[in-house]
Amino acid sequence: MEKKLIYFLCTGNSCRSQMAEGFGRAILGDRFEVRSAGIEAHGLNPEAVRVMEEAGIDISAQQSETISAELLKRADYVITLCGDARDNCPSVPSDAARDHWGFDDPARAQGSEDEKSAVFRRVRDEIRDRIGRFSETGE
Repeated sequence: MEKKLIYFLCTGNSCRSQMAEGFGRAILGDRFEVRSAGIEAHGLNPEAVRVMEEAGIDISAQQSETISAELLKRADYVITLCGDARDNCPSVPSDAARDHWGFDDPARAQGSEDEKSAVFRRVRDEIRDRIGRFSETGE
């Protein structure tokens, strides 16, 4: 049986959606194909790679991509992670479940390097927890 596809979408596919893809593959990968994309492709954020590595997830080989019409067409779940993606996402097939899980953009964090890293870790943990809930409830 073909796995259902979860497509995580964000603005630049550099932080939040990349972390969601990494946790999604680790937590849901036995049941779902997990992909991510952005309205634009800003490249993989090195701090996102670093904080995910701290959590035991290697996302360094993931690619920053723009939304694929083909993947969008076959997605079973389309989950936006920021308001920009929610508001500007191309039309989603009517049979796809669409949801919005809003998270702060860690790339916009202000302050010292430690303070910025703390925001990345907080958002990482929020994404991990939200995917864990989805794994348990399907919502």
